[in-house]
Amino acid sequence: MHLRKILPALLAVALAAPFSSLTAAAPTEIELSHQLDEERAERLEKLVERFNSRQKDTLVKVVRRVQGDAPKDLYLVTREEQARFIAAKGAFRPLHQVMKEENVPFDGGKLAPELRVGLADAQGNLIALPIGLSTPVLFINKAAFRKAGLDPEKPPKTWAEMQVAADKLFDSGSTCPYTTSWPAWVHIDNLSSWHGVEVADAKGKLNFNGLVQVKHTAMLTTWAKARFFVAFGRRDEADNRFAAGECGMLTSSSSLSGALRDSRKLEIGVASLPYHDDVQGAPKQTLAGGYSLWVGGGQKPAEYKGVAQFVSFLLEPDLQVELTAASGFLPMTSAARAAAGSKLLKADVAGLNVAYAQLQGPGALRALRVAEIEKVRIIVEEELEAAWSGKTPAKQALDIAVERGNVILHAAPAAKPAAQRTAKPAAPKK
Repeated sequence: MHLRKILPALLAVALAAPFSSLTAAAPTEIELSHQLDEERAERLEKLVERFNSRQKDTLVKVVRRVQGDAPKDLYLVTREEQARFIAAKGAFRPLHQVMKEENVPFDGGKLAPELRVGLADAQGNLIALPIGLSTPVLFINKAAFRKAGLDPEKPPKTWAEMQVAADKLFDSGSTCPYTTSWPAWVHIDNLSSWHGVEVADAKGKLNFNGLVQVKHTAMLTTWAKARFFVAFGRRDEADNRFAAGECGMLTSSSSLSGALRDSRKLEIGVASLPYHDDVQGAPKQTLAGGYSLWVGGGQKPAEYKGVAQFVSFLLEPDLQVELTAASGFLPMTSAARAAAGSKLLKADVAGLNVAYAQLQGPGALRALRVAEIEKVRIIVEEELEAAWSGKTPAKQALDIAVERGNVILHAAPAAKPAAQRTAKPAAPKK
């Protein structure tokens, strides 16, 4: 009797076994929101496809961010958006907390300090991942240099040398000897840090209208009048002009080096950001900035598990090397940087070494950066444009920018640097 009862049960289990794989649970879907251009979005999708192909539990989907959308699991945030995301507080969960709760190894302290600025809480724990950071450098068009009788292997080191080069480029027929992308980022934040002067005082009151900044703005105004300097926009419009061969020199993010190299349309050189040699102690340090990855609040436990796995994937040294080679981004850890140095081509490492050399020193850790506070950035760029076009004297333009910016900061204290804030987690959805 006992055997007759057991056999049917065993038979039922055996018959059901072949069909169990057909009813396997579907992978947990995670949405990664972004505002990238078409080229960078395509690179992100390829990266995500690689992660999805490695495992079956999580499916990451790349979606373009639209205002008013439902909350997402992950957000790729630009430098200009960062202050708004910091101010949102409970809309996001601290990255270190998610990694700990999901029991996925994660040591944010291993990331370079200059890359963690603005993305850590008061205890130094990472609230977001600095996945795509770079720093401003000088790019030169070697063919244009040769045509102008300049040595392409000896790019300008100082702004005085830049003027000499721009003059010769202009005389050789160049309609754009020098241009720049990201004006506030390059010519206020990084100019100030590179020369050891502040953009704000100890209380957070903006003061980037000092002698160095005024002198520099006035110089570029003179250059613009002489057609040595041409401004094309507030973002990366100048990158495209340089890549098309229209300009002899460009200051922009070091991450541009990958795209310029891959296009093979230009023979480029990469050099340090120029400095004013009459400023004592210059050059100092530039700043790292760019894309960061934020975790949305109020998501399901299974989604946070997938998020933790994806973040762990992004931190793999070999993947960091590939990101550096393809996009020019700075490797996040010392292990990744060492791997990059041993695996990348000499030309690729040269640009990376220029970027890293500029970031060494305490100045690279300053938290308040005007380009990361969107409303202030817009004001600064409006006033820089007024100065460069000759509508407003340089000193007056920066005075106005400081005054207007301080009104914004006073009216919106939530725009303070992330180092002074700790994001609060939102309760997960049931």
